[in-house]
Amino acid sequence: MQDCIFCKIVNGDLPAKIIYQDEEIIAFDDIHPIAPIHKLIVPRKHIATLNDLSSSSNDKNLISNLMLVAQKLASEFNIDKSGYRVLVNCNKDSGQLIYHLHLHLLGGRPLAFAC
Repeated sequence: MQDCIFCKIVNGDLPAKIIYQDEEIIAFDDIHPIAPIHKLIVPRKHIATLNDLSSSSNDKNLISNLMLVAQKLASEFNIDKSGYRVLVNCNKDSGQLIYHLHLHLLGGRPLAFAC
C-alpha cells in the first residue's frame, strides 16, 4: 500500500527503532507511547484490519507468530512476570488509526482495565 505508514517502515522508506524482525514480522517502538513499554508488532504483509484476515493456514500461522513475538518481546523487556497487555484495535470506533494490522505490546506499569 503506497500510503501505509507501516508498509513504508517495513520497506525501509521510513525510519523506526526496530527491535525485532524476521521474514514475516517486524516490531518497533510506538512513537506515541501510552506505557513505559509500548511496542508495535506488525506483519510485513499488508492486512488492513483484523476483519481482513482469511481462514487460510498462512494467516492462521501469521497470527500465531505475531502472538509468539509479543511473548518473546515481553520476556526481553522484563514485563513477562509483572504483566503486560497485547492489544489489537479494529476499525475507527476501536481507535485504529493506521489501517495495517498490528499488535500493541504494553507494560512497565500497572495497566487499568478500561472498557
